[in-house]
Amino acid sequence: MNLSFQNYIVQLIHSLPLCIISVLMIAVILVNGWTDAPNAIATCVSTRSIKPKKAIMMAAICNFLGVLVMTLLSAHVAETLFRIANFGNNSQSALIALCSGLFAIVIWAVLAWLFGIPTSESHALIAGISGAAIALQHGFSGISIAEWKKVLFGLVLSVVLGFVFGYIITRVIQMICRRMDRRRTLPVFKKLQVFSGGAMAFMHGAQDGQKFMGIFLLGVALAGGSMSAGSVEIPFWLMLLCSVVMSLGTSIGGYKIIKTVGMKMVKLEPYEGTSADLGSALCLLFATMFGIPVSTTQVKTTAIMGVGASKRLSNVNWDIVKNMGLAWVITFPACGILSFLLTSSFMKIFSI
Repeated sequence: MNLSFQNYIVQLIHSLPLCIISVLMIAVILVNGWTDAPNAIATCVSTRSIKPKKAIMMAAICNFLGVLVMTLLSAHVAETLFRIANFGNNSQSALIALCSGLFAIVIWAVLAWLFGIPTSESHALIAGISGAAIALQHGFSGISIAEWKKVLFGLVLSVVLGFVFGYIITRVIQMICRRMDRRRTLPVFKKLQVFSGGAMAFMHGAQDGQKFMGIFLLGVALAGGSMSAGSVEIPFWLMLLCSVVMSLGTSIGGYKIIKTVGMKMVKLEPYEGTSADLGSALCLLFATMFGIPVSTTQVKTTAIMGVGASKRLSNVNWDIVKNMGLAWVITFPACGILSFLLTSSFMKIFSI
C-alpha cells in the first residue's frame, strides 16, 4: 500500500469507509489533545514558568519530535497494536468493529473532559478495540491474553514508578538546594521547568502518537480490504497531522485538564513541577524502551502525587486523586462495554 499524501487523498475521495475511519481517528486524536496532551504542560503552566499559548506551541513541537524519533526506531506500530485484538478475516466486519471502538472512545473521552477528569486515552483505546473484537468474535477469543498481561503490567508499573520517581527527584533537589537562596534558584527552576515540560511532551508523542497512528494505519489497511498493515511505513504527513490535531485539541479544551492536574491536585513550586515532569519523562522513557504500553496521564498524575508526598501526604488533594483513580478503574470496563454494545448494534444493522 502506497501511503503518500496524494494517493491517500485519491483513496479518500473514492472510499466512504476510509472517510469514516479518517474522521473517527481525527476525532480520537483531537480528544487525546483535550485529555492527555495537556498533562505534559500542566505543571509548567500552573507554576507560571511559561504562558499557556507558548506551552501549547512547545507541546506541539515536542509531540511531533517524539512521534518522529520513535517512528525512526520502529515502523511496525500497526502490527504491534493489532496483536491486542483479533478482528478475524473479514475486512468489512473488522472495519465496522474498529469504527465502533473508536466511536466509543470519543464518547467516553468527551464525557470525562466535561467533568475535567484526566482519563487515559491509551486505556480507552485498548478497551475500545478489545470490546469491539469480543463482540465481533462472540467471545474472549477476540483478545490476546498475552498482550493484555503487558497492559496490566504497564498499569501497575506506571503507578509505582511515577510516584517513586516524583518523590525521589524532589527529595534530591531539596537536599542539594537546602542551603541556597530561594530567590536565586527560582529563575533557574523556571527554565528547568520549561525544559522538563518539553521532555514530557516529547515522551507523550513517543507513546500516544505512535499508538493512534498505528490504529490509523490499520484502519486505512482495512478500508483497502487488507488485514495486514505491518509492512506499511508511517509517512511524514501522518506524523504532522497527528501532532497538529493533538495541539488543536489542547488549545480548545486543554485548560480544564491543566487546572485539575497542575493546580487542584497539589500546589506546586517550579522545582516541584520540574521534579514531576522529569520523573514522568523518565518513567515513560523506561516503559517505551522496553515496549510496555503505559498511560501518560497516569504516569504524570502519580508523579505529582509523589512530589506532594515528599513533604507530607496531606499536601495531596486526595479527593481529586480519588476521582481520577475511579476514572482509571472504570475506563476499561466502560469503554469496553460501550464498544461491545455499539459493535453488536452495528453488526445487526448492517446484517453482518
